[in-house]
Amino acid sequence: MEKLNQDKESRRLWHRLNERFVKAMATYHLIEDDDRILVGLSGGKDSLCLLELLAKRSRIQHPRFEVEALHVRMVNIHYETDTSYLQKFCDDLGVKLHVMTTSFEVDNNSEGDAARLHKQKTPCFLCSWNRRKQMFNLAQELGCNKIALGHHQDDLLHTALMNLTFQGRFDTMPALLKMRKMPLSIIRPLCMIEEKDIKTYAELQGYQKQQKLCPYETNSHRAEIKQIYDAIERMNPEARYSMWNALNSDNKLIEE
Repeated sequence: MEKLNQDKESRRLWHRLNERFVKAMATYHLIEDDDRILVGLSGGKDSLCLLELLAKRSRIQHPRFEVEALHVRMVNIHYETDTSYLQKFCDDLGVKLHVMTTSFEVDNNSEGDAARLHKQKTPCFLCSWNRRKQMFNLAQELGCNKIALGHHQDDLLHTALMNLTFQGRFDTMPALLKMRKMPLSIIRPLCMIEEKDIKTYAELQGYQKQQKLCPYETNSHRAEIKQIYDAIERMNPEARYSMWNALNSDNKLIEE
């Protein structure tokens, strides 16, 4: 009986995830006929869910598009996923997986003037930048015109709060970003999906968790902003929709 209930809950959740995914596709014009999409597959629940949604949608052939995946290993950051699990996950979905390895240098020198330290890039920035560089290069080698990233709605709302608090501007990671210096667009098809739904679906489906999490993921402003955002939602459960409508109204979710 418990297994039956889990299967029923999983199907119900899949329907909601897919419904929000399709709505995001249509609302922000994320996918068109003949697109070739490279998915950033970290191995976390969000990227696994994104790949599953895209792969299954590609079988419908409306719109008609192709999907491949890239997993980037960072030599000097212990942020690991079982590659054999990712390979099987991709094989089951009929998606080709590419695995690449790269690294970056972290400036741990604590000496120097305040201005230099202020400009010093954080490990999170450097890691992300180097992963993106690998994705951009491979996408162009493969003839892909779009890169799909697994940021969900909570990520976009947290980013809006971060930018407002620390940068003095109201914007976020757009659902659709057309690059100016290369023939690529970045899309975020999970942009209308809540993190809690992805988390529950991942647990019901038995997604394998990453072997080691990023050592910097709790040591950042993003972790603190998440706590503030959670407090705002407790104060006003409708805050999510108010913030999302504000981003929509101010045309912050599409950047061309």
